[in-house]
Amino acid sequence: MKELRVGVIGIGARSRLATLVEKSPVPARLVAGVDPLPAAQERANRLLGANVPVFDSLSELLELGVDAAFVTSPDDTHADLTCELLDAGVAVYLEKPLAITTSDADRVLEVAYRSGTKLYVGHNMRHMAVVTLMRDLINEGKIGEVKAIWCRHFVGNGGDYYFRDWHAERERGTGLLLQKGAHDIDVMHWLAGSQTREVVAMGDLMVYDQVQERQDNSNGLMSDWFDLAHWPPEELSGLNPVIDVEDISMMLMRMDSGVLASYQQCHFTPDYWRNYTVIGTKGRLENFGDGEGGQVKLWNRRHHYHPEGDEVYDIVGDAGGHDDADQLTVNEFLEFITTGAPTDTSAVGARDAVVTAICATESLRSGSAPVEIPPVPEILVNYFRNSQRPSSDEPQG
Repeated sequence: MKELRVGVIGIGARSRLATLVEKSPVPARLVAGVDPLPAAQERANRLLGANVPVFDSLSELLELGVDAAFVTSPDDTHADLTCELLDAGVAVYLEKPLAITTSDADRVLEVAYRSGTKLYVGHNMRHMAVVTLMRDLINEGKIGEVKAIWCRHFVGNGGDYYFRDWHAERERGTGLLLQKGAHDIDVMHWLAGSQTREVVAMGDLMVYDQVQERQDNSNGLMSDWFDLAHWPPEELSGLNPVIDVEDISMMLMRMDSGVLASYQQCHFTPDYWRNYTVIGTKGRLENFGDGEGGQVKLWNRRHHYHPEGDEVYDIVGDAGGHDDADQLTVNEFLEFITTGAPTDTSAVGARDAVVTAICATESLRSGSAPVEIPPVPEILVNYFRNSQRPSSDEPQG
């Protein structure tokens, strides 16, 4: 197997993903990056290593020649960059979210289909141990048929993660139900084996708009300012000049299968973790902690208050949390583009998560009016379900 040449577009916090190709069982090497910012080469030296050159434009990377590329640029650039790469025949690992508008999300899928170039969307939480454990228990029939899923996301690091740079601006990312919530929506869809078709939501900007001290952090990285000592949120300083996304949101979803789901997200809590509850016809699951050392508890008999659960499963093999899942996701991407092997992640699933979040954001900004999620055309569903190979009776393009 020849060594794959890999590039990365966008030298930000998530560009480190591209360095993981060199730890994969599939031979691959990071050869260059792309970022027009003046500070990009210095960032690359810190994040990627001193031997990775950075170009100003994607055309220069394409002239150099790469087999695959990671798109880790700001969300509003995802669709255009990915489509250009796909049309050039370069396989893409696209960091979530797929796009920030429904039309762009659908455009990316359509270009992947038309070009025949492999597209992979980095919903790495499908490889997190807490999620795979809960899905295995569901598939084993431990709680019967899934009927409801609830997720509470305590985003204790929200001030540093999302309110000091472009993430705080609607124009750049639509809202945090999309940027942050797409992960959890995709997980709930995966656990339910279905996708949302109707959503209603409400939310507000309650805390971070009250912070008066602002500054331009566009030349910095999240690692430059992150500190657990930044508390309480209303006393922070150095936030983004523009803040117009909600810092607390909640949404209700009805899926094709009839499963009902809810998602709550708060960016000014003191703790940072996700709590999933999955209720079936024969029991329920709930996680306590979402990494190594946490547990998933199962209740399958009637009780009054019974915090111990009827069965307890330790979350193991996830000491690095996000980092462990990143490596597994990168490995899956490289295996997929070299052999065509099926993947746990799904480009159509990524699209459904994004569009559900976009429609929920529309709902919460329009008086909590219900919004229906438009489906993916069946020809695209079949193409991506078939590991991005056209079916025998449906010529590509």
